[in-house]
Amino acid sequence: MSKFSFTRRSALTLATVALAATTLSGCAGENAAAGETLSLDYATYNPLSLVLKEKGWLEDTLADEGVTVEWIQSAGSNKANEALRADAVQVGSTAGSAALLARSNGSPIKTIALYSQPEWAALVVNGDSEITEVADLKGKQVAATKGTDPYFFLLQALEEAGLSEKDITLQNVQHADGRTALVNGSVDAWSGLDPIMAGAEQDGAQLVYRNLDFNTYGALNAREDFIERSPELAQAVVDAYEKAREWAAANPEETAQILADVAGLDLEVASVVIQERSNLDVDAIPGASFVEVLRNIGPVFVDSGDVPSQQIVDEKLDTLVDDQFATQADASKIAGE
Repeated sequence: MSKFSFTRRSALTLATVALAATTLSGCAGENAAAGETLSLDYATYNPLSLVLKEKGWLEDTLADEGVTVEWIQSAGSNKANEALRADAVQVGSTAGSAALLARSNGSPIKTIALYSQPEWAALVVNGDSEITEVADLKGKQVAATKGTDPYFFLLQALEEAGLSEKDITLQNVQHADGRTALVNGSVDAWSGLDPIMAGAEQDGAQLVYRNLDFNTYGALNAREDFIERSPELAQAVVDAYEKAREWAAANPEETAQILADVAGLDLEVASVVIQERSNLDVDAIPGASFVEVLRNIGPVFVDSGDVPSQQIVDEKLDTLVDDQFATQADASKIAGE
């Protein structure tokens, strides 16, 4: 089992700190338009969003600026992308693969920070299943949520085994419905997502195939018009995520309890997700490693027909990242203990 532990992030260079102090002097949210509503998502696959929502730090920080914070739950990366495209949220959390797919298909978003480097997807079967390897999926019914990391995990796993999506019958359902379909026998396997997947394991399901390299980072994405209109609010969100990251590093048990409460999980299961299958201490800056993972998965988009050409994927990947906010992230600008 891949295990991650919380470690302190290395300090920013003096030059970066000096730049942040010069550029972001004053309180977070300064210059924000009074009466503006900041809508962002929370999701059980993004524990830092749960911490932020629970603690109310953004609300406390932006209250004096007259900004209202609105939280909307995302059931999966595909739903977060739908909300971003519809401008129902200005900031949404997805897998990195889903962010690139959305931008490749015309969604006006940028990845402004990373919130995790998880092992959150795997292929799941019931405990009494005769499926023991990916090759056994040929001719089988498999549940997955298109447009999310588990879906692209499935495609990569099939390709590695010499198969393709044409060799299975895909049931495109939301993550929770995929688990239900597996339990009731409607499908033979499910490409699962934590924390739902960890709950299924506790109930006797087995992870028949795991591969950390097929999981992409957790990406925090913002609409381009929001970045242009309200850069100070985008900075406040990233600063708040930095505060949540530091708090989660110092309080892994409480972070697991927050996840357990929101997701309806036993604390033991939530602790596995937080302490063994989530790296929340990943550098917030979406840098070269993030881009390289997405460059590797790009051809899968084209092979699956999700994007018309590799040229489109490459062009959109080159313009996906906006790291100005993560580079200057400062947790001290966010109110609250």
